[in-house]
Amino acid sequence: MTTFLQRDDFSVTARVLGALFYYSPESHETAPLVQALLTDDWQAQWPLDAEALAPVAAMFKTHSEESLPQAWQRLFIGPYALPSPPWGSVWLDRESVLFGDSTLALRQWMRENGIQFEMQQNEPEDHFGSLLLLAAWLAENDRHHECEQLLAWHLFPWSSRFLDVFIDHA
Repeated sequence: MTTFLQRDDFSVTARVLGALFYYSPESHETAPLVQALLTDDWQAQWPLDAEALAPVAAMFKTHSEESLPQAWQRLFIGPYALPSPPWGSVWLDRESVLFGDSTLALRQWMRENGIQFEMQQNEPEDHFGSLLLLAAWLAENDRHHECEQLLAWHLFPWSSRFLDVFIDHA
């Protein structure tokens, strides 16, 4: 059984990570999160062990020739081919296309579960960040069964491969 605290930890984590993957680091949604992650004490406020977060915190302190907004542009927008596209259909469909069969399956699942999800941009609903934001919303609204289905059917089948490639190119 999921406890209230576990649900809150999950939803906070999914909401923060979802926003960081979905919105530009300069956006009003994520700029405060980025600033918080640049402080020295954010790990103490995160719902995971601070020791496990030490490598992540160290990466925020390393200098890069590429600014965070430039890296976000390269990884999520273009203009060149994205090294690790953040949409599930690219990873799941045979032709590696946007709006493929897996996107259609996600849309059907959302209709069956009464979930209306409006994208902020003209893109498929199966963006890694938007799926994390949806999972957070489901958890916050005590829709645990739907949250588990979303993760098992529409996020976990492709997210580890996406993240492996993403980390290699970040």
